[in-house]
Parts: sequence; C-alpha cells; structure tokens
Amino acid sequence: MSVNIEHHTQDQEFIATIGGHTGELAYSTPAEDVVDFTHTFVDEELRGQGVGEALAHAGLQYARQHQLRVRTSCKFMAAFVRQHSEYQDLLEA
Repeated sequence: MSVNIEHHTQDQEFIATIGGHTGELAYSTPAEDVVDFTHTFVDEELRGQGVGEALAHAGLQYARQHQLRVRTSCKFMAAFVRQHSEYQDLLEA
C-alpha cells in the first residue's frame, strides 16, 4: 500500500491520511540541530499496514535532509531505529 505523508511544520508533525483514517508522527526541536520524535499514533483501522513505518521513514529522511541529530523519546521510533541500521548514524550522541 502506498502511503501519502504530509509534513505540517507549524504543528511539528507528519500525517498520513488513508480513507478518512490517520496516522501521526509528532516531534519537537529541543535544539537547533536536534529533532526529537515524541509520539506516534496510528488509527486502529490502519494498524499493521505499514503506516507507522512510512511515517518513521518520512521523519528520518527529513532529519537526514536537514542534517539534524535524532532523539527518540517515542518507544516506536526508538525500536524502529534499532531495527533499521541505516538510520543509526542520525542518533544524537
């Protein structure tokens, strides 16, 4: 399934909307060069369909494009980065 993701910078979130249901990856910027992924939520109807993973990829690609260090306060994002070694170089030291 293809997931379209919108980045709402003013709300500090990435949003996926499919068939009236949504998924969200929220973040904060505790420092100029740090993005902290704080919360992931996917509507029950969309769970298990790769929406959370698509949101994670979008957020991490954004961090890479803007040379941001990544903090993962969100448990889902922490687990996702652990499982995807291609993103571990982004983690804040």
